Amino acid sequence: MSGLLRDLLFDYTLRNVALGSALLGIVSGVLGTFALLRRQGLLGDALAHAALPGICLAFLLTGSKAPIVLLLGAGIAGWVGTMLLLLIVRRTLLSEDAALGIVLSTFFGVGVTLLTFINQRGDANQAGLDKYLFGQAAALVARDVITFAILGGAALLLVLLFSKEFTLLTFDPAFASSLGFGTTRLSILLTSLIVVAVVIGLQTVGVVLMAAMLIGPAAAARQWTNRLAPMIALSALFGATAGVSGALLSFTRQGLPTGPTIVLTLTAIVFGSLLFAPARGLVWDRLRQRHRALSGPMPTPVALVESEGSRP
Repeated sequence: MSGLLRDLLFDYTLRNVALGSALLGIVSGVLGTFALLRRQGLLGDALAHAALPGICLAFLLTGSKAPIVLLLGAGIAGWVGTMLLLLIVRRTLLSEDAALGIVLSTFFGVGVTLLTFINQRGDANQAGLDKYLFGQAAALVARDVITFAILGGAALLLVLLFSKEFTLLTFDPAFASSLGFGTTRLSILLTSLIVVAVVIGLQTVGVVLMAAMLIGPAAAARQWTNRLAPMIALSALFGATAGVSGALLSFTRQGLPTGPTIVLTLTAIVFGSLLFAPARGLVWDRLRQRHRALSGPMPTPVALVESEGSRP
């Protein structure tokens, strides 16, 4: 354990991977909370897949594989996908789930076609573009971590500034509209911030696994609380924990890919929450049912602790 901690502090590659993954987990956890509560679980998946053609077009237009150039292209394509999604929902009779499926499949199909075209050009400079499909966290350098910190910090600051508006939009958009808030503009802003989280995650976990980073921490946090602020904090904590733990696990096993390891670690956190969270966990629910059948209602673990603490 001490050796891993020493490596985490002093090994250049592991430190960058762990920091980048933690930043991704925090930003994804915060923004994913709103996506989950708005029942937009597929939104992150659609926006991640929409980013792929942006990466390819950025390379074709500039000939550069500089991360900032490719991520800028990914962000623009993701934002265009967002606008198209909102337009389909507002102007057609299709449901939001159907619109998400259309955007996801269309943009991803265009992205794969462009990626195949680039690979067939025989241009030696194109090597490595396919890493954005599944991520390549081991390639993160300090410059990438700084970029993540700037983008993620700006996104979190906007969430803090618009926290009241985003809360109303999430739980009661009709009431928010009656108060004079522009719900369409707020929805565009919130979805655009999710695009930022997607852009941050492309280098780490890639297009295919990014949806898990947006929904997983929020799904785990939801099992522990019914209040928004604690849920956001827990979601950020779970995301950061999965990022750092996945980075450390992949570091200890040669050839173990970091992105999938982070997602598997996050999956373990989600299943642990589903089973053992005091208020909603399946294990506690089964114990309460069994206790109720035998001798009446069983208090929750939280209530038991509070009652113990109140004794003189």
